[in-house]
Amino acid sequence: MVIPLVDETPGRVLAVYAHPDDPEIAAGGTLARWAAAGATVWVLITTRGDKGSTDPDADGDDLARIRVEETEAASKLLGFAGHLHLDYSDGELPDDLDLRAAIVRQVRELRPDVVVCPDPTAVFFGDSYFNHRDHRVTGWATLDAVAPAAGNPHYFRDQIEAGLAVHQVRAVYLSATLEPNCWVDIGESLEHKIDALFCHASQLTETGDWFRQFLRERAEEAGRAAGVKYAEGFRRLTVG
Repeated sequence: MVIPLVDETPGRVLAVYAHPDDPEIAAGGTLARWAAAGATVWVLITTRGDKGSTDPDADGDDLARIRVEETEAASKLLGFAGHLHLDYSDGELPDDLDLRAAIVRQVRELRPDVVVCPDPTAVFFGDSYFNHRDHRVTGWATLDAVAPAAGNPHYFRDQIEAGLAVHQVRAVYLSATLEPNCWVDIGESLEHKIDALFCHASQLTETGDWFRQFLRERAEEAGRAAGVKYAEGFRRLTVG
């Protein structure tokens, strides 16, 4: 069986994820590789990350501010064009018209060739983890925003009347999927991904070499499926 490795670099990329560290965890090596090759990469975060702590005395507003700062540091390290935030509270993300409209607006403004987001159909991972609701809602809302909404002038006509043109995304890459159909070689960008994850210090309980090795082993597992040393796997949908 031929394993499809993605070699081409898209011109413009929008990565839509729920929490501030999700892009790096799910697709950081791929996004870093594309940015290094000349792609314009933007990240859109749907929640504030305000509940990303088990400390009962943690202040949600302070944590949200810190996580924006961490996102800024990680984005600079990975060479992204910028990051955007919708500021919904963690665990309160609604799969509704307003969320879809906000994502459609960014698609129409940034005009990405490729959108990267969570696979909302991936729910149960083994017997010890099931996918966070914010991830699932973000994935579904992004898919609904990409097609048909962003490319159809009858969706969110107020945006069209305000001067935004429709935009058709070429492909969507679903991360953390149980059904990967393509892989990206991240051999040259894995360490950048790991360093970017370490920018999210508020989320780290383990900061030593053990954690770095764990991240390398995860990339090795995907690499074995792809026939390379390190990889990230996706379910790629061609939509345009």
